[in-house]
Amino acid sequence: MRASRLISLLLLLQTRGQLTAAELAERLDVSERTIQRDAEALTEAGVPIEALRGPAGGYRLAGGYRTRLTGLTSEEAEALFAGPAAELGLGRVFADARLKVLAALPPELQERAERSARLFHLDTRGWFRGEDKTPHLPALAAAVWRGRRLSARYREGAKTVRRTLDPLGLVLKAGAWYLVAHRSAGMRVYRVSRFVSVRVREDGFDRPPDFDLGTFWEEWSTSFERGRPRFDVRLRTARIALPFLRPLVHPDGRAIVDAARDGSPHDGVELTVPFQELDTAYRELLTFGSDVEVLDPPELRERMVRAAEEVVALYG
Repeated sequence: MRASRLISLLLLLQTRGQLTAAELAERLDVSERTIQRDAEALTEAGVPIEALRGPAGGYRLAGGYRTRLTGLTSEEAEALFAGPAAELGLGRVFADARLKVLAALPPELQERAERSARLFHLDTRGWFRGEDKTPHLPALAAAVWRGRRLSARYREGAKTVRRTLDPLGLVLKAGAWYLVAHRSAGMRVYRVSRFVSVRVREDGFDRPPDFDLGTFWEEWSTSFERGRPRFDVRLRTARIALPFLRPLVHPDGRAIVDAARDGSPHDGVELTVPFQELDTAYRELLTFGSDVEVLDPPELRERMVRAAEEVVALYG
């Protein structure tokens, strides 16, 4: 642990220049006294670290010293490509890996890499909905990394079932995490927020040699979407309101956004929108008020009329 921290301290000074003990302590999550001891240990090992006193003091490498000790550990290399590393329990490893990559870059590329981090940010959560609670995500990620079997309890509807799983991969889809795993009944996909408990076992498993996570997810999600119940609703709305509808398909096969490019913004357009069921369509379409008119099916149109009459009676 200390060896890794000493390397991180050295690389921080190499990439950042002069830093105070307080800044180093914050970045490495240790005390300032620990930073002082680490700096002394590096000096004794032959690394030319200068300790500068005074308000503007701190530590720096003397004489343009640079180290070539930038090799990544296997965990750090994996963390660089793991997406939201902090959620997977890899935040510290990810930070160390990024630091090593920065140290290996020439100064002009270091500045560009750090500038990109300041200008671009990835937020994978969806809007206007409760965030999935995933306390077992780090344990699941550890099992995936290590290739270890899982014993888990999982909510299926109103009941909780026990499962023994071979975890093959994790997928982040629209702010929700899913575990792709194999069990006695075959390949399955589990929503991570529905795990009640997870225990990573010591026994491993044989990963299918031809399994590719991206390919599996693409095929499974396409099949899942096509297999969902479909309740078609025909609507009329102003062209200007189309961008506010969720991404759905125009009757002629074009996307709504494409259909909105032609004609006056206030022209009325008709489109068919697929929902899972009548109740879902009713709740979603009510939020659009008079901007959207239900044309078909009759039972949904009548339900919308009753809702409008009740609102008028309430405020009338």
